[in-house]
Amino acid sequence: MSDQYIYNYNDIIKVLPAWAQELANKYRSKTANLYILHGNIRDFLPHERKEGEFNFTRLQDYISEILFGNREIIAFYDRSSGITFCQQQMESAYLEAAPKFALSSDADNGDFLSTDPERSFPYIEKYFLSQIPKDKKTKCRMVFIIDHADYIAPAGDLIRLSDTDRYCIVTFKRWATDPKFIKGDISVILLAENLSDISSRLTSSPSTVKISVPFPDEKIRASYLRSKEKEGKLLLDKGLTPEKLAAITSGLNLMNLNRLASESFEKDEPLSLEFMRRKKKEIIENEAGGLLEFMETTYDLSHVSGHDYIKKRFKNAVKAIKRGRPDVLPMGYLMAGPVGTGKSFMVNAFAGEIGIPMVKFRNFRTKWQGETESNLEKVLNILVAMAPVAVMVDEADAFLGDRNQEGDSGTSNRVFAQIASFMGNTEYRGKIIWFLITCRPDLIPIDLKRQGRAEEHLALFYPESKKDREDLFKTLVRKLKLDIRNFSITDLFRKYDHEYSGADLEAVLVRAEHLAAIDDRVFIKKEDMEEAMSDFQPAAYPDEVELQTLVAALECTSKEMIPAKFKNMTRSKIISRIQELKVFLGER
Repeated sequence: MSDQYIYNYNDIIKVLPAWAQELANKYRSKTANLYILHGNIRDFLPHERKEGEFNFTRLQDYISEILFGNREIIAFYDRSSGITFCQQQMESAYLEAAPKFALSSDADNGDFLSTDPERSFPYIEKYFLSQIPKDKKTKCRMVFIIDHADYIAPAGDLIRLSDTDRYCIVTFKRWATDPKFIKGDISVILLAENLSDISSRLTSSPSTVKISVPFPDEKIRASYLRSKEKEGKLLLDKGLTPEKLAAITSGLNLMNLNRLASESFEKDEPLSLEFMRRKKKEIIENEAGGLLEFMETTYDLSHVSGHDYIKKRFKNAVKAIKRGRPDVLPMGYLMAGPVGTGKSFMVNAFAGEIGIPMVKFRNFRTKWQGETESNLEKVLNILVAMAPVAVMVDEADAFLGDRNQEGDSGTSNRVFAQIASFMGNTEYRGKIIWFLITCRPDLIPIDLKRQGRAEEHLALFYPESKKDREDLFKTLVRKLKLDIRNFSITDLFRKYDHEYSGADLEAVLVRAEHLAAIDDRVFIKKEDMEEAMSDFQPAAYPDEVELQTLVAALECTSKEMIPAKFKNMTRSKIISRIQELKVFLGER
């Protein structure tokens, strides 16, 4: 028993974090003996000794020392180290007893401690069973902690797994249902970062307890940073405190913070807010394996022209968040509208207005079975740790898929169900704000755009009046930081009366700037703009644009957003025209 901890289980369980309490309660109930711990398992874990004071240790030590008090038999296994024990006397007792279970006289320590589970597992099992007290009044806790379980019981079709993998899966399933293990107080704990990396035959079994270890919250991060400060190993910029640093490091675990603090200390360079923001972006993108991209923006809603109704909705959302009322926010937004209307820019401007980080989903799908689900699980765990955060999913109709996709062994169906379930978790209301961006909202399954998920349906359209176009022009000039000299755009819009989208007009301005640069000027004059506008040819896909406009109008949850030319059309007439266009364009 460790002299660092007083092993009183009832006292300890009261101060355990939620995940450890769940593990302890399941263990004490004697209804299960196979546990899978997943999530933030490679981090330092906090144990609250006193109010607000924490000790930090690794997961294996946390389980052995804090949960089980380093007694009575605690063994470890991974594919690299084989069988080990938390104390030398435990290993000595095992090696002394193991030869009794040998099938041949050639067996030795290499078999008893082997990295090959087919060689070592039979011995550790027989040893555990032999240590079950015959006297029911005597207790002997036995714990077998298996790290990197995804390497010996991986997800995938059985036919693709090795004999050793299949052996491990069968062994774990047998242990999970063996009455001798449960009655004999033998617990088996599997560790893996992603639950989806472990065979579904284990994760879906009712005999298996699955427990997620979360990323540290702000309170834990602050406590850890204070502990580093007390050790004299935390250098902070003037005015920066551990509490302020903890507030801006959501999404980072304690290992990340320790690395940054150590690098800063070794270089004798105090940590600054700007440095931490930059490093946070870098670390999270690396942790996500390139599956998330930080969307940095210098814009806010003042850089958006028109779309007054949507800007008003977003500004109200900003007020709610700043007043601490995330409960009144929608779970997510569906941003619809034809191509070139600035849907992504609108979302970026909202993120700049609200001051919370925004990330963009990148492609997490791969051709390897099981890896797609693993990637998604990793990304969703990071989003929870980063909260509050805005999540942008561009081209959502193609990116997210639906429940009825075929041809990939059910991967797309499972991924869709995982995303839909996560988006609908009301625990994250106001903490994880979804923005599904698409020009074809009709192709997004109802499961994702119903109430409780992407609840607010907003739509952007091309500017209708000349005034709208002029306002858009002025906004784009400010956004692009252009120097316009001595001309009015009104006359040019009257002369070149195209139906400009925001993207069209931005392209024209860039061309005009290019003409000015050729003439060795830093400002744009009327001749540049006229030449660019006269040369501009609108894209030749009016039917597609009309279809995108109509489905966006049909999707709007407010009549105020719908363009005037569609307001007098009944829904049935809009639907009929949509069907005509789909037939004409060869869609089903």
